[in-house]
Amino acid sequence: MLEKIKKYRRLWGVLIPYLIWIGVLFVIPHIKLFGLSFIDYRSDEITLGNYSKFFSSPLYRRVFLRTGIFAIATTMLTLAISFPTAFIITKILGKTMKSVVLLAVILPYWISELIRAFAWMVLLRETGVVSYMLQVAGITSENVEFLYHNGTIMVGLIYTSMLFMIIPIMNSLDSLDDSLIEAAYDLGGNFWSTMKEVIIPHSGPGIMVGSTMVFMLNLGNYVTVTLLGGKNSLWFTENIYNQFIVRFNQNQGAAFGVILLTFSVLLVWLSLKVTKQDMAGAM
Repeated sequence: MLEKIKKYRRLWGVLIPYLIWIGVLFVIPHIKLFGLSFIDYRSDEITLGNYSKFFSSPLYRRVFLRTGIFAIATTMLTLAISFPTAFIITKILGKTMKSVVLLAVILPYWISELIRAFAWMVLLRETGVVSYMLQVAGITSENVEFLYHNGTIMVGLIYTSMLFMIIPIMNSLDSLDDSLIEAAYDLGGNFWSTMKEVIIPHSGPGIMVGSTMVFMLNLGNYVTVTLLGGKNSLWFTENIYNQFIVRFNQNQGAAFGVILLTFSVLLVWLSLKVTKQDMAGAM
């Protein structure tokens, strides 16, 4: 009996700091955000006006839809790049090369997102490295501006979030016994059929975790989008920023934040249902 009490004490000793951390940094701020979204900015009365402003404004709806579409597209492109990378690192490279390549993938993430975004600006601006190299190669005779385009935003977002897709997929592939792949070939399967019937289904939880993380990061990104896309990048997080910081309308910004959070949670839930994954299995 005493041993059980000691065991539970140790368990709560570990859980309590974690629960406090989650409560202070996640639960309480979201409750506060939700409450603010129903308060009128001028009269401090309870209202749905902050939400109706979003649904009645074609501009806000258009920016929101654009943000969602781009976040989904960027997540899919990140998956298309990251899955082969994770497979090569996990199943093809030797032990030494695996460590070297994995370090090369992880190393850029030791630097803050802001510095990485500035690095892309140095590469892609009108007088940047890429424009200069194109002139040296004779492809163009004048400076080319690569910044402030949709493609530039997507490149920046993919680069920023790729690690969060690679690592979960690698974790799933690590648990895949190589003998299963060999058995698939022995039974007459080729590369594509083995990939479809064995490898991808096994790595499904990793794909779901990675896709969820990347989608959330892209949907709520502000730094990379603003620096690479400029003030006219039309990302919904800019509307939230403007309401909080520029217009000092925390109530409207809170409503926009709740709408964005609700959309992301619903989309993730829907994707789990469609792919027949459950959050316990995916996470």
